[in-house]
This record gives sequence, structure tokens and C-alpha cells, in this order.
Amino acid sequence: MDLIHNLKEVFEIDAKIKNDFQIEVEAKKELVSSILLYLKNQHGFIHLDHMSCVDWIEDEVFELVYIVWNPNTKKTVLLHTKIDRNKPEMENIDTIWDQANTYEREFREMYGIEFPGLVAEREFILEGWTEMPPMRRDFDTKKYAEETYATRPGRENAEDVREKIIKRTGEEIPDFAKKYSRD
Repeated sequence: MDLIHNLKEVFEIDAKIKNDFQIEVEAKKELVSSILLYLKNQHGFIHLDHMSCVDWIEDEVFELVYIVWNPNTKKTVLLHTKIDRNKPEMENIDTIWDQANTYEREFREMYGIEFPGLVAEREFILEGWTEMPPMRRDFDTKKYAEETYATRPGRENAEDVREKIIKRTGEEIPDFAKKYSRD
């Protein structure tokens, strides 16, 4: 395929056909914005379909995936890059696609990834949040919920949802769910 050959030649990266409609590309973070601009301007990938983030805590990296689409060829490129989890920083691409601003704001707030040049309020979804970013795998959701909500005033007589179901329906808690019960 010409696109794969062009990407390999221009950027010296790994690119492969995933299936009839998808091409998968892995690149160093320094190349991402150039590759995305190249795909948009030279190959018609005019739509930023999605951006996602995976926390590979074991490898101490975040993997960012940029998914772009060409409406003429109906092809999708999945561009993967990895960034250091301990100093997470990635180039801002909202000058290429405006909607990237929303994804980058979410990644900044939920994972702690900085995007230099991103023009946006610090708070996006979490108001007054001072804890570790909650989508990081080392964030202890259960501990946070117990400390924040279980002892909140007005919850003194609160029932576990499972207990309420048992009382109402007579249903038993399935074995796999018993470990999550308050008993």
C-alpha cells in the first residue's frame, strides 16, 4: 500500500496493515504531530475520530492512540505513541484538529498528562480536585470512595445496594459478588 510505503520512507517508522480498513502506526512522540499533519494534508485523513490513553503502569508509560479517518478511502489510521509516565508530556495537536482540545483537557485532568500550548481552563470535569489523577491505575478508587463518601453526613443509615435488593426480591448475592459485600 502506498500510504504505508510513504510513511515508512518519510518518517522511518513501523506501519502495517491491521485489516482492510485500518493501518496501525507506531511512532516516537516527537513525530506524532508531523505524522498527523502529513496524514491530514497529504493523504486526506481529515477527521480526528478519537484519542485514547492507556496506562501501562508496569512499563512506566502512557500509550496515546490517535485515530484518524479518510472519508474518501474509508480507511482509518491508528497512530500509537508512548510517553514517560513519570513526566507525562505530549505536544498539543488542537491546532491540527480543534476537537483534540477536549481530549487533551480530559487526559490532563484524568491522567496528569501535560500538553504545552493547550489553551484551556485547568478544571474540566473534576471540580476542585486535588488528588492523584483518577484514571491512573495506581489511584485507589475504593479507598477514595470509602474516605470520601462512606462516612459523609446523612449516610449513617445508608444500606448496601445488594442488601436492599435481597430485602426487596429475596435474591441471594451470587458467589462472585460476595467478596464485595460489607459482611
